[in-house]
Parts: sequence; structure tokens; C-alpha cells
Amino acid sequence: MVKARLLWVDDEIDLLKPYILFLEEKGYGTQCVNNGRDAIELCRSQRFDIVFLDEQMPGLSGLDTLVELHSSYPGMPVVMVTKSEDEGIMNRAIGKKIADYLIKPVNPNQVLMSIKKILEQDERMTEVLTQEYHDLFNLLIGEIEDCRTPDDWISVYKKLVLWELRLDQTQSPLREMLAVQKAEANRLFAKFIRKNYEQWIIGGTDGFGPDRPVLSTDLFERFVFPSVDKGEKLFFILIDNFRFDQWQVVKDVVGECFTCREDIYFSILPTATPYARNAVFSGLMPRRLSEMFPDCWVDESEDEGKNLHEELFIKSHLERHGRKCNFSYHKINRSLEGEKLVARFAELEKYDLNLLVFNFIDLLSHARTESRMIRELAPDESAYRSLTRSWFLHSPLPALLAKIAEKGYKAVLTTDHGSIRVKKGVKVLGDRETGVNLRYKVGKNLGYDPKRVFDIIRPENAGLPSPNMSTRYIFAVNDDFFVYPNNYNHYQSYYEDSFQHGGVSMEEMMIPVIFLEPRL
Repeated sequence: MVKARLLWVDDEIDLLKPYILFLEEKGYGTQCVNNGRDAIELCRSQRFDIVFLDEQMPGLSGLDTLVELHSSYPGMPVVMVTKSEDEGIMNRAIGKKIADYLIKPVNPNQVLMSIKKILEQDERMTEVLTQEYHDLFNLLIGEIEDCRTPDDWISVYKKLVLWELRLDQTQSPLREMLAVQKAEANRLFAKFIRKNYEQWIIGGTDGFGPDRPVLSTDLFERFVFPSVDKGEKLFFILIDNFRFDQWQVVKDVVGECFTCREDIYFSILPTATPYARNAVFSGLMPRRLSEMFPDCWVDESEDEGKNLHEELFIKSHLERHGRKCNFSYHKINRSLEGEKLVARFAELEKYDLNLLVFNFIDLLSHARTESRMIRELAPDESAYRSLTRSWFLHSPLPALLAKIAEKGYKAVLTTDHGSIRVKKGVKVLGDRETGVNLRYKVGKNLGYDPKRVFDIIRPENAGLPSPNMSTRYIFAVNDDFFVYPNNYNHYQSYYEDSFQHGGVSMEEMMIPVIFLEPRL
């Protein structure tokens, strides 16, 4: 039985054979590559318990390889191996959170001691986490069952996400226990939404308080207008389909430039871009938006793009609330577009308010459904978070945020909705005009089991358009998704474990909004 799987990266690969034989005799499986690029590629397809990384290599250096590995696999231990005793090199390596370092020539027993130290540390960490989680388990059950307000649910969701992130660093069976507990929380959260959602909408902004959360339509009033009213320049950055756990894995990067005041708000239903993002930018529920801008609202059955008028909605929103600030609006679908925007940063400084939409996470979510390669790169939530961090680090966002902070400007970083990894197909019936979204359906002839969905029979009570007198909306709850009976097994298999949005879950509805103040 192999005790652990090791990867050794060194351009002098022929000199490693004695070490490999020694480690294999001790029960450790070891693979070798002679450059950083191959190491990064190998880590994408295989899991290693420890990476031994030569500091001096041609091409991609050891430190540069370390940065790449740490950005994509922050929990993977890396041991730096170097010929140099230069203190500066070691300080930079340690600053990148290496697990250990060895100075050549390396004695095989030194390698063995390093392995044992790291693995035993992981075992101790697992033991501590196991004890802590067992101590908290029953308390969390009680908190989940006692949730009565949005703030209660926000508190529980934050704790569940925190534990997901902590357990990402281990192979503990507690991850399965936590998944079960989170599924139960989502079941009860759906009941909470069924009971309260329509009342939140009917009550409007007068319903603020413990019984009504901040919704998509309130975001500008809460997080944009206060800065505008003070005459402060503000950058409003919206990453489409950006979950709270995904924010947690990049917050350290943002925190290098800003102090972060994080909060959670509730996306309106459906938790999908045409509804939720338009509500953010317009400050209007979809029904009111369709009445005020009939030429801009696109019904579900139409193929036309449903987010083509965001700049108009922003302008109207500001004017309705008496804010006369000048603003710019930019939608970024590719890294090159973002890089060009950063290069033209001086132009953005002319505006009081700059609004930027980054679509990558949503594109990644859809690509993961369609692409086998992306599915293999992100088979679960942990890998999905890791892929998000990797994108974030290599996107134009860190450079943009650094510019904003350098100039002393404030920013809001948020999203329009989240997503959930779906598991179970629920059969529904619909006509040709019924939409294709897997987490919600809109139609006048829907057939479904009312016990398995959250249905809205009177769309006006939920602030939703009603193209026909008999239009109704249904939303998937928990980790379900909608499948038509024809060829059910094929679509169940095709969409299972894909990330979808539009329905009712903590991951889709409770989403981050972070106010950023530059560090002085």
C-alpha cells in the first residue's frame, strides 16, 4: 500500500534515481518531471500529497512554479529544494507558504523526515478538525432547526462555508457529514423561502428589519448611494455567478490592497441573470421593470439577449433617486477586454461611478456543463473554488483593484446570484414556450409535483411578469433540477453534478457584497 504520492520537480532528473528507490522502499510512490510547466500540468490530472520543487530550473523557475501551484492548489504542501543558502530566496519561498525547505546536497533521511513531519502535521490537523466539528455538530443542527430570520440563515450559512473551506485541506470523512448537514440546511431553507418570500416582495422596502433581508433591488440604496452622496468616487464591480465560498478563497488577494467589510444579501427569484442582475441595476422588480421598459423586456420564450439594456437601467435608477453623478458601464467577457480597461484607467477616473461586470464565473459554470475537460478540472465544490481562485489571480481584476486602491478610491465587489451543484432530476411538463433553464420554469401549462418545487401561482405577488393570465413560475429546491420526461435518463446523467442557478438554495440566494476601502 502506498503511504503517500509524491511529485519531485528537478531539471537534474537523472540524479534523483537513488532518492526514488529509497522512497519507494519506504512505501512512497514518487513521480518525477524536469520542469515547472510539466509539474503544473501533472497536478491538474493527478493528486499529490507533497511536491518537492527545485528552486533553480531553466525556464519557469522554482519560485514561479510555486506561485502557480499555490494559486491553483493552495492546500498542497510544497517542499523547496535549493543549492543556495541565500536568505532572500528562502524568505520569498517561505512567504509563499512552503511546507518545508531542503538545501542540496540532500540526504535521503532528510527527505524522509520532511515527509513524515508534513504528513503527521496533516494527521494532527485532521484530528483537531474532527474533534472541533464533532463538538459543533449538534450545535449546528440546533441552529439550523431554529432559523427564523434572514440573519439566522446568514449566520448558519457562513458557518457551513467556513467548515467546507477548513475541511478542503483534509481527506477527512467529515466532508461527507458536512455535505449531509448542508443538504438538510438547504431543505429547511427552502421551507423558509416558501413561507416568507412573497411577503418580502409585497412589503417592499418598508419591510426592512429582521423579517426582510437586503434584496437585489436594494443594493444601490445600501452600498452605492451613500458614497455617491458624499461625493466619493466609487467602483462597483459585479462578478456574475459568484458564490460566498468563492469570495472566501480570493479575499486574501483583495485584502492586500483593501480592508474588506463583507456582508451577504439575498438574490431575488429567479436567481438568474435576466432577473437578478437587471433588478440590481434598475432597482426594480422584474414585473415593474417590464412595465416601465416594455421595449427592453424580453420574455423567456424569446431568443433575444436579456441583459442588453443594463446601462439604460442604471441611468434611470440614478435619475429616479435624484442622483446626478456621471457614470461609466463596462461588461468584460474576456481577459483581453479587462486588460485594455486597466490600461485606460485614467479614463475611468473622470467618472464619479464606474460599474464593471465580469462574466467569467458564469461562463465557467456553463462551460463545465458542456465540456468534459472542465468537469474533470472541477469535479466538486472544492475544485470549483480552486479553479475560481486560479482564474481570479490570472484575470485583470487584481491589477484593476490595485489601481483603485493606489488612487485611494473605494469599491463594492458583489454578484447577482450564485449556483448549486445539482444531483436529482425532477420531472416537469411544459409547452414549447417554456424556458430551458434547469432550476426554474415559466409557463402557462406546467405539469409538476407541487411537493417537489416552490411554485408561484400569482406572479404579481413575487414581482414577476405574467405574459398570460395563467402564467406561473416554479423553482427547483435543494439540489434538484428540472428534466422533461422524454429521454429522462440521458438528461439526468448529462446534467448531474453540473453547477446550475435560477432556483432556491443557500448557495444561489445568499450571496456576497463587500465594501472595499483602500489600505493607507
